[in-house]
Amino acid sequence: MGKVKEVDKALLFIGILYTDEELLKNVVKELKNEYGKTIDYIKGIDFDVTDYYEDEMGKNIKKAFIVFEKLIDMENLSKIKLKTNNIEEKFQDTGNNRKINLDPGYLTLSKIVLATTKNRGHRIYLGDGIFAEVTLYYYDNSYRSFDWTYPDFKKDKYIKFFNEIRKNYKEMIS
Repeated sequence: MGKVKEVDKALLFIGILYTDEELLKNVVKELKNEYGKTIDYIKGIDFDVTDYYEDEMGKNIKKAFIVFEKLIDMENLSKIKLKTNNIEEKFQDTGNNRKINLDPGYLTLSKIVLATTKNRGHRIYLGDGIFAEVTLYYYDNSYRSFDWTYPDFKKDKYIKFFNEIRKNYKEMIS
């Protein structure tokens, strides 16, 4: 029988799709109020891998990532996804279209996990209508993708970003 061991906390990040810089500033402010100080923040990444969000959000969608200093218990990911869904609703337009898309996830030394409301064969149910997906795994000094990994997360720019963040995280848990 395996022995239960204490698990390290994870590094929370939130991916943000947006088209409006002012709205992004307001959402980032709200996220900081909710989750505290940040250790990294990048914005302005072209989101050009799908047109899935264009009907709701418009064209010229950009992506940002905000990474928080306070480590989280991994089992709280579903609660965080529910909270970010509420923030998305708060910033909807009068036609109930999302103007911001928030995708929380966490980083550990071995993987990157995203929260989602969509059930698929490779996702694990967390509760409250939320599923978890291992999106990237760490092997041979870099994060690597799976067949199901979202196309944007396969980009070198994302991999490089998460490899850098991993270095910070490794120092934080040592």
